[in-house]
Amino acid sequence: MFIRALSLRDFRSWEHAELELSPGRTVFLGSNGNGKTNLIEAAGYLATLASHRVAADAPMIRMGATKARVGATVVNTGRELRIDIELNAGAANRAQINRSPVRRPREILGILQTVLFAPEDLSLVRGDPGERRRFLDELCTARLPRLAAVRADYDRVLRQRSALLKTAGRQVRSKSDLSTLDVWDGHLATHAAVLLAQRLRLVHDLYPHLAQAYSSIAPESRPATIGYRSGYLPPELLDPAREPQPGDEAELEAIVLRELGIARTKELERGVCLVGPHRDDLDLLLGSAPAKGFASHGESWSFALALRLGAFELLRAGGTEPVLLLDDVFAELDRRRRTALAAVAAGAEQVLITAAVAEDVPAELEATPLRVETTGEADRRASRIALEQAPPELDPVLEASPSVEL
Repeated sequence: MFIRALSLRDFRSWEHAELELSPGRTVFLGSNGNGKTNLIEAAGYLATLASHRVAADAPMIRMGATKARVGATVVNTGRELRIDIELNAGAANRAQINRSPVRRPREILGILQTVLFAPEDLSLVRGDPGERRRFLDELCTARLPRLAAVRADYDRVLRQRSALLKTAGRQVRSKSDLSTLDVWDGHLATHAAVLLAQRLRLVHDLYPHLAQAYSSIAPESRPATIGYRSGYLPPELLDPAREPQPGDEAELEAIVLRELGIARTKELERGVCLVGPHRDDLDLLLGSAPAKGFASHGESWSFALALRLGAFELLRAGGTEPVLLLDDVFAELDRRRRTALAAVAAGAEQVLITAAVAEDVPAELEATPLRVETTGEADRRASRIALEQAPPELDPVLEASPSVEL
């Protein structure tokens, strides 16, 4: 799989860009603030519908513009597909596949697969559980794109059930309140079971890839392992060595429904949902100690890198060669970690790299350089590829397409 063409319009610092790309390794070179990371962010957004830098879409729209557009022509096993997405300030985003509108942007998921490693990944080890849940869910969705709809349904039900808990907790609880809560319990358990089953399967499948990647990066360190942490699931289901079973979803749904019933009194008192995958975490262990709080700075970097390299090998083992995105990371790594990352990058079908200077990128990668610079007035500077002619306008078909909801 590789990106043959990448298009941007009013995305971050890019007023417009049309880049022709090839398999192999390409490095975007430029000083900080010139916009090279924005190219990596755009490619990653097309694969996940999320940014590795911000939680909301609005910061990705160029200042002064009302919308941004990102598109790519993706080649997979000889077949080309064009995907485009329009980010709208204060309105629903819109997407297309081969220039035809789709009902929801999430329908483009799975066409492009990427694995991105960036300095922000240190938060996978040192940050809050939400960072690790996001890692799990994005990787699950890369393997099973239909899970995006399940995640959206789960989030919707969680919001509605939480609102009901707050309302019912402040009032004298009637039979009507509780019967309505029973209905939402059922919906939440159904969606939670699907999400939990995929997360547990992922932890089982990722476990050996993570362990091997970490061992190659830091052979002198304690062994790295992962596990799924949940306060309501039985230990036998949480064992990463356990083989997933066909009946797991039904069992998980029954467990979640039962635990919701047990926790109801506390939930009504506190007005929050205390049971479900939104409260779980991914355990990262070095030996028997949690990496968070016990790992050194170097060990934390090694673990973060091993998680991404493990994800890359897992997707590759599933039959897809994802595009590897490396955002200004070689300068952050010591010689051993640079060598381990370079070895994986050398064997990938396509790698897009950002770096401040060419010397940051290992010479053995033989990456094709593209220099990124900025032009224009100080308050309206725009990024461009050095010495490249201004590209033609993006296809106007997005302008004429009806809005579709995310």
